Amino acid sequence: MILGSFDISASALTAQRLRMDVISSNIANAETTRASYVDGKFVPYRRKMVEVAPVDTTFQNLLNDKLDATGAQGVKVTAITDDQTPFKQVYNPTHPDADVNGMVSMPNVDVLKEMVDMISATRSYEASVTALNASKSMFSKTLEIGKNT
Repeated sequence: MILGSFDISASALTAQRLRMDVISSNIANAETTRASYVDGKFVPYRRKMVEVAPVDTTFQNLLNDKLDATGAQGVKVTAITDDQTPFKQVYNPTHPDADVNGMVSMPNVDVLKEMVDMISATRSYEASVTALNASKSMFSKTLEIGKNT
């Protein structure tokens, strides 16, 4: 049971770390108007999002886990997807990527939203570290009890 808690914490730490990496990439590319080349023209960077889900969600496995009381599963990253919201249109006729009307397609990255997501990911990471340390402390105490008897 305690070793299962290590697995849960480790999977959460891995998922939140990847989430922070993707958010950092989004912020770094918030002004990138030439992220890829599609159909003969440059396309702005499209915001990426991380999807996280429980490791195993079949009914049979969840039922067995509850009956067995060792149901430590954790989480996994299921996908990194592109945000399909439209690009921001900014009027800047001097920009090299401006169209005939002077409009530039900018990435669909909102830095404020990314910062909120970063705070959330950081707090989740910190909570997982706290849970891991608590499990480690309990495991150490269990070993001390076994050693004293």
